[in-house]
Amino acid sequence: MNTEDIEDIYEVSPLQHGILFHSVYGSELALYFCQLGFTFDAGDNFDFGAFERAWQEVVARHTMLRTSFHWEDIDKPLQVVYRQVKLPIQQYDWRGIDPKEQQQRFEAFLKSDRIQSFDLSQVPLMRVTLLRFDDSYQFIWSSHMIIVDGWSSPLVIKEVIELYTAYSQGKDATLARGSTFRDYITWLRQQNLSKAENFWRQMLKGLKAPTPLTNLYVNNLSNLTERYDEPQIKLSETTTAKLHSLARQHHLTINAFLQGAWVLLLSRYSCKNEVVYGCTVSGRPVDLEGSESMVGMLINTLPVRVKVDDEQYLIPWLKQLQEQLVEIREYEYTSLVDIQRWSEFPPGAPLFDSIFVFENQPVDDILGRSPKQDLSIELTLNLYKTNYPLNIVGYPGSQLRIGISYDFRSFDNATISGILKHFEILLQSIATNPNVRLQDLSLLTEQAQRLSLMLDRQATFSFS
Repeated sequence: MNTEDIEDIYEVSPLQHGILFHSVYGSELALYFCQLGFTFDAGDNFDFGAFERAWQEVVARHTMLRTSFHWEDIDKPLQVVYRQVKLPIQQYDWRGIDPKEQQQRFEAFLKSDRIQSFDLSQVPLMRVTLLRFDDSYQFIWSSHMIIVDGWSSPLVIKEVIELYTAYSQGKDATLARGSTFRDYITWLRQQNLSKAENFWRQMLKGLKAPTPLTNLYVNNLSNLTERYDEPQIKLSETTTAKLHSLARQHHLTINAFLQGAWVLLLSRYSCKNEVVYGCTVSGRPVDLEGSESMVGMLINTLPVRVKVDDEQYLIPWLKQLQEQLVEIREYEYTSLVDIQRWSEFPPGAPLFDSIFVFENQPVDDILGRSPKQDLSIELTLNLYKTNYPLNIVGYPGSQLRIGISYDFRSFDNATISGILKHFEILLQSIATNPNVRLQDLSLLTEQAQRLSLMLDRQATFSFS
């Protein structure tokens, strides 16, 4: 390592420390791997030089895109920021090839890209590949999640588009400089850990195991084909509009409705009236200037413990959940490793088996709000792979979406499809009948409810 090439060296954040541990000592190469795909139609007008220059400028703008990680023979892991990092962009031209073969090549490329692990001690920890088809282009941006989170990705892509538009027109572009990740690390060191310890000890008091999902698990070890898809459901515009109306009426967030639905499903699946799950928070503190536009791994995943009283009415219960989520945000800087250590769980045991993510700033939403530019692109691939068995993702919009990424060794397609169907039915039920007790919210469609009622009546009649 040439010290003249180094711009800065500082400690890793608690979350980066956890990601580093799982990435180095985990058994899966693609753990904490992010792969985003974008399609655009530029024809012969596409300017590869401007595209390459735009990406290089974005790398130069953000320290985390020029960072490597080092942990061997030192007391604490460190991240090293380099002054300059070259981002090579690989190209494939598949024009004139049979469409079926194009698709086969594309799928083979995605798979091979996923199994190319990153060496965390080398920069850059990301790569870009440009694919040309007969009538369109695609580019794949792959990165390790230790350098960028789901909030950062849209910021990076938006800058690439703005810079490409300027460069392809022969213009210079000036973008405002934001805060650096070192600013975030400095802010972290100033937080009150003793206060956080008090809060988490109280919140998890008496809990010794995560909410069980063993009744949903399947033995899928014989299936050695890695799965990376994220099956989704999309609510109707009518249901979405009703949920938004309820949110405004009762001063609730859509996030509260979606997380509330997951809590109810988790309670029914586990047959427990108290559940714990992981909730991903942005980790961008309001008192840290420039955190909204910072590129890096700032998100954190925290435990949420919720009681489910079947006699309680839905809306007041959701308000309690929302208040709890707001309170947790006050301690979002806490390391999950510390929280586990302060809990009554056995050392090293996971606090939860499922996490819920609400995409406050999804990539496709940012692209949709961007003005028409020379490079008008669409998100077509969105893969994030973590070490949690079950990841539920909520996407805002005119039609709310729920996606699930999962450990293929623990769940099969049928189970995941069933969870998504229950999600849809439950949210439709909430939108239609919000003024009910929790026990009155059904996971059955109206047709299935009528059939169940009819069968119950027949059974009663036969017995009598």
